[in-house]
Amino acid sequence: MFPLKTDASSTRWSVCTILFILLNIILFIYEATLGGTAQTFIRQYGAIPYEITHFVDTKPYINFPIYFTLLTSIFLHGSWIHLLGNMWFLFIFGRNVEDWLGHSRFILFYLVCGIGASTAQIIFSPFSRIPTIGASGAIAGVLGGYFVLYPRTKVLCLVPVFFFIRFINLPAFIFLGIWIIWQVFSQLTVGPFSNIAFWAHIGGFFIGLFWIRWLKSRSWR
Repeated sequence: MFPLKTDASSTRWSVCTILFILLNIILFIYEATLGGTAQTFIRQYGAIPYEITHFVDTKPYINFPIYFTLLTSIFLHGSWIHLLGNMWFLFIFGRNVEDWLGHSRFILFYLVCGIGASTAQIIFSPFSRIPTIGASGAIAGVLGGYFVLYPRTKVLCLVPVFFFIRFINLPAFIFLGIWIIWQVFSQLTVGPFSNIAFWAHIGGFFIGLFWIRWLKSRSWR
């Protein structure tokens, strides 16, 4: 299933969501201009679990503490498909979460979810030397927040069935519930040998979910 739109409206401009999308696109275009050295750039600024857990910076070196890569890694992508898929999910679901949180709190929410998601991936693969990159952990946090804030919002989904395409409306809690169950199932199926950071998706989702639940409980009180 692929989400096309939701029927939730926003009361303010989604400034930060759009800025995050533009920043990710600009950085990916910069990666593309590096040619053969793009992988070196990714190894420098991606979060490599082995480096984080062993307190060591391996070649190629960077000029700041290695833990800063927990932040820089969430703005890097490995391909156009990786980038565009992430940015579409951010565009569809990020605007309403930003609308509820406000601009400044949304920036903090997005970044902390992204850092927390990378940390979750590192905890479960502490010896991996593969860079963890991508905004998907931060966006998973947005999805977790959306799950709490707009559970009954309708999500229009494109569903390919063999050679046919169907369009169906699903409540957000069902669509996002299927999404997180699929992440857990995929992680349990592939184990530690996947090149997709499923633990980052799972960690980011639940960080966003519990954070928004806490904020909502405060607002109710």
